[in-house]
Amino acid sequence: FSINFKSLFITFQAIIFHFQNVKGETMRISKLMSNNVVSVEMDDTLNRVKTVFEQTQFHHLLVIEDGILFGVISDRDLLKNISPNIGTVKETVKDLAALNKKAHQIMSRQPISLNENANAREAIKVFNENKISCIPIVNDKNQPVGIISWRDIMRELGKAK
Repeated sequence: FSINFKSLFITFQAIIFHFQNVKGETMRISKLMSNNVVSVEMDDTLNRVKTVFEQTQFHHLLVIEDGILFGVISDRDLLKNISPNIGTVKETVKDLAALNKKAHQIMSRQPISLNENANAREAIKVFNENKISCIPIVNDKNQPVGIISWRDIMRELGKAK
């Protein structure tokens, strides 16, 4: 197995070029992000978190308190903290008790976020340097205004020019 670094560099340059306008400015993150911010509060139960995931079909929920971003919960975080027996005949009292845990007990704290004025290049750099699957987008007051995932970036790359 060998890596052709020249090809990799050319591919990376093509991706960056894709996100630039004719003036050479990189596309703003606000053009790529989802504005539909779905959130829960710190003291919401995992039962509530589970319900929100089921109703929205999203993979990430932002955890807020008084409108300020404090954490992120992924659908995987939830699945790691509840029993697969919930809702089945094998369900136990202990399984149901796990649904009373609070969102702040399973969330990723101090999530890496970007300001709404950031550009696509900054988002790509954050994804490449961190093991994360979404980036909350916040305003200057750390209030969520959007969210971006790798899928959003790939969707934009897939658009024909």
